[in-house]
Amino acid sequence: MMVSTTKRSTRTRSGAASYVTVGAFLIAALIINLYWPIPLWVATLYVGASILCFIVYAVDKSAARAGRWRISETTLLLLGLLGGWPGAIVAQQTLRHKTKKASFRKAFWTTVVANVAVFVVLATPLFAMFVEWSASALL
Repeated sequence: MMVSTTKRSTRTRSGAASYVTVGAFLIAALIINLYWPIPLWVATLYVGASILCFIVYAVDKSAARAGRWRISETTLLLLGLLGGWPGAIVAQQTLRHKTKKASFRKAFWTTVVANVAVFVVLATPLFAMFVEWSASALL
């Protein structure tokens, strides 16, 4: 009985941390948007990719339960990398899917970090500064 409580407690903590990550990203995006307006298509991309990602995770979970053909982990990771990671987190936690396999979790969080890094660089003056610096270094 003690083991299941410990597993549940660990799962709850990691689930809460996952939701905190989504919330922190939303807050950061809102703050960035105050200083450097983010195009509507970017927000639409994240929302659309998140919805699609949630649906794909649900289909994969259903296939796993029924013993049918599964969606590849590469596809799940690519959808997350392309902006669907908030929806993937919600799917992972609500469906309890893809939360145990350590290699997938590590790869997933790597794609989250990569996506957020690209978002921050492109949504702020960092990209323009890099382009300017690169151009001056070439001259």
